[in-house]
Formats: sequence, C-alpha cells, structure tokens
Amino acid sequence: MEKMFTNLKNLTEAEAKVLNPQVLAFVGDSVYTLFIRTMLTEKFDVKSGKLHTLANEFVKAGGQSEVLNKILPILTEDEVAIFKRARNYKTHSVAKNANVVDYKRATGLEGVIGYLYLIGNYSRLNEILNLCVQGEN
Repeated sequence: MEKMFTNLKNLTEAEAKVLNPQVLAFVGDSVYTLFIRTMLTEKFDVKSGKLHTLANEFVKAGGQSEVLNKILPILTEDEVAIFKRARNYKTHSVAKNANVVDYKRATGLEGVIGYLYLIGNYSRLNEILNLCVQGEN
C-alpha cells in the first residue's frame, strides 16, 4: 500500500503516540471502511446498496471486535499499547446496535489502524487489514 495522499506528511511515531486515542480511532475508522469497501467492490459485482449492506457487517463494532481476535496475537508492544489506550478511553456514547465491550474493542482496533496509517507504516497496515478479512467470503 502506497501513501494515498502525497501532499500530506506522515507523523513521527512520537507525534502519533501522543494524539488523543479518539483521533487515532477516527482516522482508523475511515481507513478500515475504505479498505473494506474497496475489497468488496473488487470481489462482488453488485449494486451499491448491496455493497453497503455487506460493508456494514465488517465495519460495525461487533464485526470489528470479532476480527480483533485474529490480530491481537501478532500486535507489537507499541501496537498493544495504542490498542489499550483507544479501547480504554472514556467515551460518552456507544454506537447503536453495539454492546459496550464490542464498541470499545472496535475503537481499540481503529486506534491501531489509525496510528499505522498516520505514521506511514503501510506494509504493517496492509498486513493487519488483510488478516482482518482473511477467510471471509
């Protein structure tokens, strides 16, 4: 995965680590959603409404919480720390149709994805994103 927007600079690891974990999750949510939508577009020749329905199964909190089990064992120490910061960050709301545990785990996953994207570690980001969808039909 190459950098998508060449006019934007990557953050240093130190800069990214001090960002509010909700900011990392905000970026990570977008990156994850774009990855899922692109993957589904390449895989299925269906109308956008059907793609939207398929994408929602992946990007909803429960789906993200479930795939987290695939990547937790391979996360580095720094990635685990980012995950825990994002997961444990005090939130004032939970997405509809999500329980608190799934929502917090999904936020942790999004935090890691956002962190990797912002520092420009695209090979690691690609490894994790591909692992998230491995075995999915």
